[in-house]
Amino acid sequence: MALLLAGLAGLVGCGGPTGADGASADVRRVLDRRSAAVREGSEAAYVATAAPGSVDAGERSAARTGFRNLREVPLTDWSYRMTGFHRSGDRATADAELRYRIDGYDRAPVVTARTLALARTGGRWYVTGDRPAEGSGRQLWEQGAVTAVRGGHSLVLGVGRPAGALRALAELADRAVPAVSGAWGGGWAQRVVVLAPASLEDMAGLLGAPASGYRGIAAVTTGEAGGRATAPADRIIVNPEAYGELGSFGRQVVITHETTHVATRSSTSAATPLWLSEGYADWVGYRGTGRTARQVAPELARAVAAGRVPTELPADGDFAFGGDTGALARAYESGWLACRFVAERWGEERLGDFYRAVGAHGRRAGAVEAGLREVLGTTPREFTDLWRAYARDRLG
Repeated sequence: MALLLAGLAGLVGCGGPTGADGASADVRRVLDRRSAAVREGSEAAYVATAAPGSVDAGERSAARTGFRNLREVPLTDWSYRMTGFHRSGDRATADAELRYRIDGYDRAPVVTARTLALARTGGRWYVTGDRPAEGSGRQLWEQGAVTAVRGGHSLVLGVGRPAGALRALAELADRAVPAVSGAWGGGWAQRVVVLAPASLEDMAGLLGAPASGYRGIAAVTTGEAGGRATAPADRIIVNPEAYGELGSFGRQVVITHETTHVATRSSTSAATPLWLSEGYADWVGYRGTGRTARQVAPELARAVAAGRVPTELPADGDFAFGGDTGALARAYESGWLACRFVAERWGEERLGDFYRAVGAHGRRAGAVEAGLREVLGTTPREFTDLWRAYARDRLG
């Protein structure tokens, strides 16, 4: 199962409004030095921007740990842009955007809001705290030392996870990329970044959201809907609890599903209903596995066998995790069955064309109707009736 989010919070760079005195310019220079230390890999220079023990006991030790947590992350760019400055005597707070890129994956910087606390001593300003701004998610390296595993088509970054588990994720992602390209085509980056936090709570922390919203969901994909050509790479974030309950087959389906979201991002927009985006990702995930409709859609099959054939395709709200796992499963299974139906009746290529046509519409109203008419030569009512008949035939 997947959840499409607007974007993964990142870090920030320097420049911005000036303060009432020269303090804001001094603080910008501190952030510039901190940025340069990260880019140049200088632990000593990074730690030197943190407050000495006489000002804030433990801050330099924390800075040293934070820097070392980043050691294996292949960064190419790191900068802060100050967007606000608030001073009270020898203490100050800076609002900033942190911008960074992962080498070989991010075509543009990831940007995330940060709040930095600072103190002045001996005529110099030092950082006493660097944390996510309110409403922003944490970064993986803020949760511990990052281990990086590179695959042929993937980069897996993990914290608190065994190296073997990270290698296994890379192997699954390396199989998923060509599988997705075989269905969708090669017009995408054909590489993925996978984040593997230590717990469900840590996963939620990366997303800046409550853990309850992701319990039972094995992974999510973050990225910009409509995918600009210069957008940062999507991140696939694994929930170690739900993912850990899956067997090898289920894990491959999940990673292939999420990789499909990465591939289709540029063709997914506000016009794309979740039954299509999630159904298509599941269709690619199960494509070529030989699984029957009843095996892939057991909850929907039970409903159909009991005479409860859905009257409509699922609405976006049906994909919200509200505690009823059966209802959520039926929503995903219904979307998958609709995409399988299109692929069988009109062909796999036409299914992809339909997906692109709906996303290209730009706004939800009329998007599916136009795609059905222009690509499949049918209407929403006729399509729904045919899908319901297909469900009875394959699942009844």
